[in-house]
Amino acid sequence: MNCFAHSLPFFDQPYFAVGTCIPDWLTACDRKCRARKKKAAAWVDDSDPILAAVAAGVVQHHEDDYWFHGSAIFTRVNMELAVEYREQFGNSQSMRASLIGHIVIEMLLDAFLESQFPGSMEQMYGWIAELDAEKVQDCINRFASKPTTKLVGEIERFQSERYLFDYQNDEGVRYRMNKVLGRLKLELMPEESIAWLGEKRKQVFKLAEILLAEHQKIGR
Repeated sequence: MNCFAHSLPFFDQPYFAVGTCIPDWLTACDRKCRARKKKAAAWVDDSDPILAAVAAGVVQHHEDDYWFHGSAIFTRVNMELAVEYREQFGNSQSMRASLIGHIVIEMLLDAFLESQFPGSMEQMYGWIAELDAEKVQDCINRFASKPTTKLVGEIERFQSERYLFDYQNDEGVRYRMNKVLGRLKLELMPEESIAWLGEKRKQVFKLAEILLAEHQKIGR
């Protein structure tokens, strides 16, 4: 699950919601810094309500990832996409096809959720704009594996690039996937993969409610 899917059920609790985004944002901006469940859990009852909410959101993120990535349906679809991609476009680097399958599923699920709850992506950008990013970073530094100074910049990048909206079209998914692959110095997705992404969009949308069976927003 990406930050949008993680946070969607909690938009009425902005600091909790942003906490659900933090582990993935740290992976993008400061890979040596980790916000782990066990350390975050020690702060969920803190007297500082913002710190408690951010910590509880981090815990929620890890609980979501546990059921989502551990589900049989995600494992199966991820493998199917990886095999298809490798057969159609080659795979000179062993991790590339599996990574593409994994991340493409998550991007397309975000697009599905926006289709089910129109306007939610714009709403997310709205409540994040009202947060104190420095305060969020300070909270994370209370229990992260190492202090970070990069989280504020990552929150600002999320706001300025508005990349969630790219997930709503196949060229946008390819563009964002190639940003990830480029950061990892892996071979980029070719232009010919756009049609394949369109096919996978239909497949993921069809399976979305099963993939998100335990998602609190879908379950309401």
